[in-house]
Amino acid sequence: MRLPLPSAAAGTAVATAVAAAVASAALAAALAVLPGAAFAAEAPGSSSFTISDPRIKESSGLAASRIHPGVYWTHNDSDDGPYVYAVDSATGRTVARVTLTGIGKPRDVEAISLGPDGQLYVGDIGDNRNGTWDHVWIYRFPEPKQLGDVTVKATQFTVRYADGARNAEALMVHPVTGRVYIASKDESKGGLYEGPAELSADGSNVFRRVADVPWVTDGAFSPDGNRLTLRGYFWARTYPWKDGRPEGEGERVDAPWQGQAESVTYAPDGSTLMFGAEGEGSRVIAVPAGAAPSAGTSAAPPKPGSPSDAAPSSEPTGSFGKGAAVLAVGLAIVFATKHLLRRRRRR
Repeated sequence: MRLPLPSAAAGTAVATAVAAAVASAALAAALAVLPGAAFAAEAPGSSSFTISDPRIKESSGLAASRIHPGVYWTHNDSDDGPYVYAVDSATGRTVARVTLTGIGKPRDVEAISLGPDGQLYVGDIGDNRNGTWDHVWIYRFPEPKQLGDVTVKATQFTVRYADGARNAEALMVHPVTGRVYIASKDESKGGLYEGPAELSADGSNVFRRVADVPWVTDGAFSPDGNRLTLRGYFWARTYPWKDGRPEGEGERVDAPWQGQAESVTYAPDGSTLMFGAEGEGSRVIAVPAGAAPSAGTSAAPPKPGSPSDAAPSSEPTGSFGKGAAVLAVGLAIVFATKHLLRRRRRR
């Protein structure tokens, strides 16, 4: 039996359905390779977000929660009090404010890091007098299991440097050994300082210089402890970590331009670096972390403020370029199909 030929309307409907299917497939393929698209569904806390709490005006540190997916801990720089905030990256809203007791009045809180013991380490390590305070402090308290406003008793540790007072903004706790490191902030040559194997609440904890580093405003270890990323105002580099030291000159990371660039941490799965800055309504920007470079394979780090590190390249590379290409093809198919349908309707 001979089947009847489809009407013009039926043909239009079929063409529209085919166009929609092709467009959907193209868009899905593009989103699959665009950076950050898969992270949002597969890895909570791996996408950019904006801190909406007006109380957080000088976010100076970031630490990803291990027990609350998608939550980041942060704090103000100074003049705020003994407070630490938990921000939900899905909404940008504050879901907890922790008030610390058992400590003195914070002077210049600059960093926060989560140790393998499940405790948060807060670095009151800045020195607005540019290295004239003979000691600074670290506060430690367990990460709250329940989110909400709470008051906790923290342990306070006194810190001194073996080679004299320093201004610092970066504190990193190694996720395997639990050892605490501080990177000093200096225009000529900063230092990476290693704390004792265990911090003591009695007396002073002497931190000793173990490596030279550039001008640093924050740093973070990868979750597996094999990489150390340091950032400044105009640059970021990732170093292989071996035998308690960073190796080589590191590899450049395309850190975003953020003005008062103050913080960096890894997303919980290690796939993404999260870069933060000071300012009300500040943006936390996700950047693919990449693999740790091999020692000695990268060029020497450029000086802070040099054009090569001032902003990431505008050329699409890697997965972003592939995603853009697939998306362009998909859109071209959609536009071509719509044009064909309009011509058929006019006939």
